[in-house]
Amino acid sequence: MLSNSWISQRKDNWSRLETLARQAETFGVRSLSHPELRDFGLLYRQAAADLSAARADRGSRAIEQYLNQIVSRAHNYVYSGQRFSALTVWRFLVHGYPRVIRRFNGYVYAAIAITLLTAALGAIITMVRPEFGVAFFGAERIADLDKHKMWTDSILSVKPEESSSIMTNNIMVCFLTFIGGITGGLFTLYSLFNNGLMLGVIAVICAQHHMALSLWSFIAAHGALELPSIMFAGAAGLRLGAGILFPGNLRRRDSMAIAGSDAVQIVSGTIPLLIIAGTLEAFLSPNHIAVGIKFGVGGVLFVGLCLWLYLGGRATETANSRA
Repeated sequence: MLSNSWISQRKDNWSRLETLARQAETFGVRSLSHPELRDFGLLYRQAAADLSAARADRGSRAIEQYLNQIVSRAHNYVYSGQRFSALTVWRFLVHGYPRVIRRFNGYVYAAIAITLLTAALGAIITMVRPEFGVAFFGAERIADLDKHKMWTDSILSVKPEESSSIMTNNIMVCFLTFIGGITGGLFTLYSLFNNGLMLGVIAVICAQHHMALSLWSFIAAHGALELPSIMFAGAAGLRLGAGILFPGNLRRRDSMAIAGSDAVQIVSGTIPLLIIAGTLEAFLSPNHIAVGIKFGVGGVLFVGLCLWLYLGGRATETANSRA
């Protein structure tokens, strides 16, 4: 007969699967968030395995009937499939992605903290040892700053059809920061460290050359989306690294699979953000228009981003909690 400890270890998972199946029956599969859908599939497979064990034990008929009822209800939704469409993508971006970021906000905060701390470190080192800034930033660029010329002025000459290279570069930076998680998060940490250090060094050098306003007015518009995107990619890499290094009670392979699914969800929402940021970086940021406009655009975009991530998907969460 199945032991009480075997049952007690699994009953919370059975209850969770039953709750998700009831939610799918009441509100439809689309009411489930991406993390809930992932859990639904994992819990279903575990319950199906537990059902096989219960069937093999003649003294566990009550458990067998209970599991058979749950697995049967969940089966229809696990294997019903869902068509991929533009509407599905839109719903994920509007409702699903903010919930993903809120769920993994610990990793997001960690990526932000690493970037800010290394930016402060880069700024301090550059102020104390100016030669470090020269070696890190490059003598040619500093020579341009001596002439009150920004290295970003060359972007003005970019052709519209070539502006996609800026987007591609930004997406590649985020992708490498994210995929660096497969090294146990080491390359992700390096990427965040390097980006933060560079930001601190450049900020101090531009300030020393009385070009701070030129720098921040250039960054303001596109940076409102680009910098958070890098943080999200860093969070995805850290989540992937944590799944590899700290599997907990799971097999390392299963932990990596779950962490990989989580990380892909975290980084996926950065693509539209980076497309918008790349467009702004190519056409608005280097343009010699009033700095107030650039700061205004950046402020509106950043506030909009924060509201989207804070409010997106709340209505669905409230409906689920009442079910």
